[in-house]
Amino acid sequence: MKKIALAAALLCSAGSTLAQEVINPSWYIAPTVVGIKTDHDFGVGEKDWGGGLKFGKAVHPLWDIQIGATHARAENSLTNYRQTLVGVDALLMLSRQQIRPFLLVGAGGERDRVSRPGFHASGWSPYYTAGLGVQASLNDRWSAQLDARAVKSNLRHDDEFGFSKALTKYVGFSLIYAFNPPPAPYVAPAPAPEPAPVAQAPAPAPEPVAPPPPPARFEKVTLSATELFAFDSATLSMPQPKLDDIAAALQADPSITDVDIVGYTDRLGSTKYNQKLSQRRADAVRQYLVSKGVDAKRLQAHGKGESNPVVTDCKQKKKSALIACLAPNRRVEVEQITVERRVQ
Repeated sequence: MKKIALAAALLCSAGSTLAQEVINPSWYIAPTVVGIKTDHDFGVGEKDWGGGLKFGKAVHPLWDIQIGATHARAENSLTNYRQTLVGVDALLMLSRQQIRPFLLVGAGGERDRVSRPGFHASGWSPYYTAGLGVQASLNDRWSAQLDARAVKSNLRHDDEFGFSKALTKYVGFSLIYAFNPPPAPYVAPAPAPEPAPVAQAPAPAPEPVAPPPPPARFEKVTLSATELFAFDSATLSMPQPKLDDIAAALQADPSITDVDIVGYTDRLGSTKYNQKLSQRRADAVRQYLVSKGVDAKRLQAHGKGESNPVVTDCKQKKKSALIACLAPNRRVEVEQITVERRVQ
């Protein structure tokens, strides 16, 4: 027992060099068959057998725990002896490969029962145990375990048994079944081969692109009143080729909207009269364009009377000369259209 304990201490101190393999964390079950050699003080010296059941688990790369119970018997012609162990073992694994030697230590409760003619004694006592063994993997889930151990107990009912300490020797064989298979080892994916270089055809030369034409600029169309109306009149004179050109251009491009038609007069006459006259002349031009097929919603007519004069220095005394001088102020302007003269 002392030698086993010393070996376990030495192996624990060197544990960093042991059991480097990946462990299976699954619980396992281990039905067990045991051979027993009892303490002579129980009155039987025969070797006999028993069985048990354990549950175990790898809790660390170095350690397994096993919890379970065994029951064994020994008898001769006069004495019948039964021993039951319930406890936990710690297995120090010296390897995690297919063949796995180990050392074990454990503790638990022991029930001893002795019967012979005229004598009967039984009771539970604490025990501790130490031993060694080996496991061998059969496949992913099945393994076999063989171990040998000594069980030392301090008998609580020594007055009945007639002695206080007992030593029992066990040899056990177990079949271990893991509830889950071990995890697959991680395999780093192989690096993808580099793709073979692909010869690339030379890019086609870009087709020459003609430069865009310079944007066209347009002038506002200003129609003099003398071309459109008689003096002091809002009735259009005929024909009106300029207005016909404007109407044709508006029909050709429906995107042109919000066309402003603005009428102006000179300063002769009252301001109120001139305002109304300029509005009637703008309305007359608008109505003419509508009559040529232009949508009325695209045209806005405004009269601005005497405002925005073109000439301001007419001071003739004779009325006819003054009317002639002020003629540029009497006009109709058509704005926001693309029919005016193109300016290159």
